[in-house]
Amino acid sequence: MPDTTEFTDPCGTFDTATRAPYAVTGYWLIPTADHCTWRRQFRAIHEVGGDTVIRIGWGLQARRLDGDGRVLNGDGDEVDARYEPCEEDGVPCALAAENDLKAANPGNRVSWTFVYRTDEAFGPGLFRCPEFERKIVTDKTVFYRLVATDDGTDDANCANIGAKGRGYHVILIAAAHEDSLTELLDLGDRFGVKVFPALPLAPRDPAQKTRAAKQGTDTLTTLTRRILQDYGARFQDRASLGGFYQPFELQMRDMTYSGDDEKDHPTLKVYASQHGIVEQEMPGRPVLVSPYLDARKKRPFSATPKQVARGFEALARTGVGIVAPQDSRGTGKVGLFWPDERDEKVDARLRTVVDGQTNGDAYHGSTRDYYREMFLARNRMIEQGYDVQLWANVESFEPSGGEEEPCAAGSGRGRTDKERLDTAVTQVGRYVSKVVSYMWSDFYTCGSPSLAEEIARDHDRPIAADAVRVRRDIQDGVEIRGYGIPMGSTVSITWEGREEPQVVAVAGVDLTAPPPDLPLGMRTAWIPFDWSRVPEGTWIHITVISPDGRAAAGPLHVRAQA
Repeated sequence: MPDTTEFTDPCGTFDTATRAPYAVTGYWLIPTADHCTWRRQFRAIHEVGGDTVIRIGWGLQARRLDGDGRVLNGDGDEVDARYEPCEEDGVPCALAAENDLKAANPGNRVSWTFVYRTDEAFGPGLFRCPEFERKIVTDKTVFYRLVATDDGTDDANCANIGAKGRGYHVILIAAAHEDSLTELLDLGDRFGVKVFPALPLAPRDPAQKTRAAKQGTDTLTTLTRRILQDYGARFQDRASLGGFYQPFELQMRDMTYSGDDEKDHPTLKVYASQHGIVEQEMPGRPVLVSPYLDARKKRPFSATPKQVARGFEALARTGVGIVAPQDSRGTGKVGLFWPDERDEKVDARLRTVVDGQTNGDAYHGSTRDYYREMFLARNRMIEQGYDVQLWANVESFEPSGGEEEPCAAGSGRGRTDKERLDTAVTQVGRYVSKVVSYMWSDFYTCGSPSLAEEIARDHDRPIAADAVRVRRDIQDGVEIRGYGIPMGSTVSITWEGREEPQVVAVAGVDLTAPPPDLPLGMRTAWIPFDWSRVPEGTWIHITVISPDGRAAAGPLHVRAQA
């Protein structure tokens, strides 16, 4: 049976072959107005073995109106051109909604207007009360007008609108004529890719931008419920809908969430509210969240690996199904180093964003330290009945573009290389069940050669993620877990005091059943090795070399134990 299907359309040839499978199997995508770009991105992602796409989303925002009822911009100093075309019989949509509510009952009032933008289009499942909620079509934009009680109750029908005077929030959605999510799901079906659309992003607390605003939570809950109900009506049976992405970013640190405590972290309360709606409306579809790490010792809000582990447990209690922490190497908040490298100098590419000459001075721990503690925390939560997965989000950029043009306009982030990406995959090791990356557009596609091109021609270079002492019959040895380690590979082993490395051929691949929850493509290879030759407590360095002579980006560092 052929592994390629082709047909011709305005976007060109549709090729569904997988040519260069790599350890990273999921990628974030940024929205684009060019529909052919979606096709090219899915095709390129699929070619390197990607099976997951995560959408960047948009935020719900509270807005003021001018004296004529027109929506003002975020600064409140001029009319927002995006929402200005929304009119009903010459009346701005927000004012028209208020007029209709007051006509139903003079005691009704609108206390706030919220706006939300998207490139999606919605069906009738978005509306709860068609008498007061409607779709307004203009040349470029389709607007949806929703009304919600300001206490977040979201009545099941229209009866109460005329029965008694209440406070309302008006939500104006600026959307598209054609639905991007339908298109993405169609591409996902064709390529065998799971799509994670973003949930609406919570409004930010004006006093502390890193936290969700408590005042907008009820309205966010209503908007999320409406959108998920519409999704349920249209996409419940779509195999390519993998789950949902929670786009409100927060730092992974010691946080509290119990579900009924005033001390609960405010952003986690918002998470729980949205995640509960997903479970009600689209059961079985997990919510993915990707918090960031900060291990920099001299920053007041940094966190140790143990503190991050407690944060993982709090996240699990909100009902999140997948925690994919950013490894934070791209921003320089965490370093890629081994325990016996704590006294070595910080990577030169990170010295502009971290204080400290050595890894140990600069960071509470390495990437591996953090993922090991989260792995243990995940096991504890599984034992308590929480169905949560641990993924890794490896950042595919550098803190600065240096002399080169940055990859993403306005970000200042520079391109990285496959060797550094391989090293990041090594560091997250066997502790995660999947490796994803922020983000395909534009960090994998900028520069020449691009990172995607580097992967395509070097995708099967060995990446060793873990090594453990394993005996087979009467022979002592090492089991190596990683990617791209077929028969014919060799392993170079060295340690302090040994002048020449010991080179051993891989004696077997997948000789035992792999541990549970290993990432797709990770396999095991076994080599004979006499551990008694290495003094206890000594760090040994294990480098895997492919049959054609390509060595892994760096060695595994393993401490000899009795």
